[in-house]
Amino acid sequence: MKKLKRNTKMDNIIEAIKTFIKEIETIAKLDLDRFERIGKPEAILAECKENEDLIKIIDGYLSDGKAVLVTRLREDQIRLLKDKYDEIRINDKAKTAIIGKLDREVIGKVAIFTAGTSDIAVAEEASETAIFLGLEPLKFYDIGIAGIHRLFEPLKKAIDESVIAIIAIAGMEGALPSVIASMVDIPVIAVPTSVGYGTSFSGLTALFSMLQSCSSGVAVVNIDNGFGAAVFSYLIARNLRKILNKAKEKD
Repeated sequence: MKKLKRNTKMDNIIEAIKTFIKEIETIAKLDLDRFERIGKPEAILAECKENEDLIKIIDGYLSDGKAVLVTRLREDQIRLLKDKYDEIRINDKAKTAIIGKLDREVIGKVAIFTAGTSDIAVAEEASETAIFLGLEPLKFYDIGIAGIHRLFEPLKKAIDESVIAIIAIAGMEGALPSVIASMVDIPVIAVPTSVGYGTSFSGLTALFSMLQSCSSGVAVVNIDNGFGAAVFSYLIARNLRKILNKAKEKD
């Protein structure tokens, strides 16, 4: 019988992958090199995780010397983490925790706007993610189009502070990002929320409205996805920093 030829190229790839994947029993495979490789961290989504498994995954990151961001925590998980870890930043509104020492350089500012007070939980998730990544969040809450006169002063401040992006968070009909994008030359990241009455359909109405924005320059993330909006804004800042650094090197 003819002997099968061994695929040495695939073996080499698998061996290389093993150097930055940490297996936590049978429950998780941690991508420890993700931030260095593609500039985006592997945050821990606490939702639907058993407390014991959550702790094992967190400890897996900490043992590698990495700070970790945990999102969508339940109340019992928040209490557990507060009791277990000394170096921890909890945001009860965002339902997030940053555990371990953060040594990120602040590379830019991002403005976070909400249409209403009911959208603040999503905004706080975006804010905590921005801090974890190395952005300074400027927060402007409850300035939706139901009282559009409230919007102008925060917009002026965001422009004056040279923010790299505006995260615009809204439920209901989701009009805030379109209005903002019609007045500024700054990228707008739209976040629909599941806030609203009957025909909001748990955020679908706001999502579709944002996707149909008449104003250009609007990127849309998923419903209630403050985390994704902050990561997107960070990538804008990160790449801008790279371009500026290369320009300085040429000079």
